[in-house]
Amino acid sequence: MKYYPFSLLIITGFFVSLATNAQEFLSGTKAATIVELYTSEGCSSCPRADQFISKFADQDDPFLNFIPLAYHVDYWNYIGWKDRFSQPEYSQRQRTQEREGNISQVYTPGFVVNNKEWRSWFRGDTNIPQNKGDAGVLSATLIKGLLDVNYTGHPETEGPYVLNVAYLGMGLSTQIKAGENKNKTLHHDYVVLENFSQISQSKNWTVKLNTPPEKQQERTALAIWVSTPNSIKVLQADAALLQEDAF
Repeated sequence: MKYYPFSLLIITGFFVSLATNAQEFLSGTKAATIVELYTSEGCSSCPRADQFISKFADQDDPFLNFIPLAYHVDYWNYIGWKDRFSQPEYSQRQRTQEREGNISQVYTPGFVVNNKEWRSWFRGDTNIPQNKGDAGVLSATLIKGLLDVNYTGHPETEGPYVLNVAYLGMGLSTQIKAGENKNKTLHHDYVVLENFSQISQSKNWTVKLNTPPEKQQERTALAIWVSTPNSIKVLQADAALLQEDAF
């Protein structure tokens, strides 16, 4: 697994902010339900999957029951339309899912729910499987771009742990001018705009975040989750829409 620096500043340790305008994240002990969607604007089958996860974006809390992560892969770009949200790292993540045995093959649209391939959606099943069991507590404080994270630890793993952070774009749209979706206007939510990771031996991180990418999204969310250095499987996670004064 390759790890990317968050920014120019990475400090090991846990910093407690006393500021009143801090944004708090708290997972609880129950394992969060993670929905990874591997998708592309160049894939004619993908808009329906995009629409499926977008229906959760209209809730008052768009992360109330699930944490969707829409990874736009780049291997469809060659057919005439370059997906502006695609990254080779997202395609590589899907290939890693296959290599670790979490999915049977690489394809779009592809769902990975709670670290397992979910094909029931193709048969009309819209009931996303809920994660079960304890996963430790993931907590964080964000103030003026400074993110302080603490993880109590998974009951079955001792660490070290990898902190993953992703900016998610909500309320995005693209007019497609070529490829399989030519002349369509596609709408997206939960789009992973940027994703980076950092390992810690101490279960604590203090990270200076860069300003979220601007892709004409209506809103921006922040998702955080922990995994181990040997696997991309999500152990625990939390996510929320960013407050206006987060940076």
